[in-house]
Amino acid sequence: MGDRSRIGLIVNPSAGRDIRRLTGGATVVDNYAKRRVAECVLQGLGVVDEPPVAMLMPDTAGIAASAAEEVPDASTELLDLPVEGTAADTRRAAEHFREVADAIVVLGGDGTSRDTALECGDVPLLSVSTGTNNVVPTAVDGTVAGAAAALVATGAVDAEAVTTHHGMVEARTASGESITGLASVELSNRSFIGTRATLDPADLAGGIVSRANPADIGLSSVAGAFEALAPDEPDAVGLRLVDAEAAPRTAKAIVAPRMVAELGIEACRRLSPGEVMTADVAEGVLGADGERELEIVDETVEFRTISDGPRLVSFEAVFEEAARSGLLEGG
Repeated sequence: MGDRSRIGLIVNPSAGRDIRRLTGGATVVDNYAKRRVAECVLQGLGVVDEPPVAMLMPDTAGIAASAAEEVPDASTELLDLPVEGTAADTRRAAEHFREVADAIVVLGGDGTSRDTALECGDVPLLSVSTGTNNVVPTAVDGTVAGAAAALVATGAVDAEAVTTHHGMVEARTASGESITGLASVELSNRSFIGTRATLDPADLAGGIVSRANPADIGLSSVAGAFEALAPDEPDAVGLRLVDAEAAPRTAKAIVAPRMVAELGIEACRRLSPGEVMTADVAEGVLGADGERELEIVDETVEFRTISDGPRLVSFEAVFEEAARSGLLEGG
């Protein structure tokens, strides 16, 4: 295929199907819907005269392979990678795409985008919402995502002009364990991981966010009640939460789909790069982007910002640039 441009496509069959779809009001995104979105992505590549080759991450549900069959005009390549049905699939594919792709399209939620961001390096990332926690991914039509990816991957638009670097955040224990989040890292006062998804607002004890806006979901929404933090700013916001009745101030926030709660705020402060917020934890769980992951006992936890986040593509900026350059005009 010579010097033809390439995009990577990651579809997470598990995204958007956790317990919050049953206990909350979030929309269920089944594998059929994801396959349709993936098909739209492949169709959207045709916006340029020589569409890029789409390299597809294999998945346990066969979503990518089925989408390729439904769009035979698209040039596709199913990667020969192990399939475990875990986050390792996403990270393995992202690591491969870092070396060979000109852009990456991710269909999933914050967790899938985070797993991709940890391995994709500086490759432009287009994150499409098909998950549960959707602070970072955009709710955009798959055809739009595919077209934007094609315009970026082929160089039809200047990637520098349509991308921004999104911050990331980290929690590290005194014993050396760590967890990284794209939008947030949360500290829960639960003693076990359980269903992984954060369900009860009373469980939240604090954490750190890379972006703060009351229109977001989760800890970013809580922080947004007091601080405005854009996703491309290098700072973070750290929070300590307590019982609302004993708190010096409170905030109403959207902590999960169909879940608005009033939380007690003991502290909320902006953290500059290199600045650390610490918490002594007798028993609890650390989570990233709404999913509990790491059980801790008698630990001191340090929360900090990370500067080398993913290079996210702005869909609006791509098409504004394309229109300004006359790329969408007919003959």
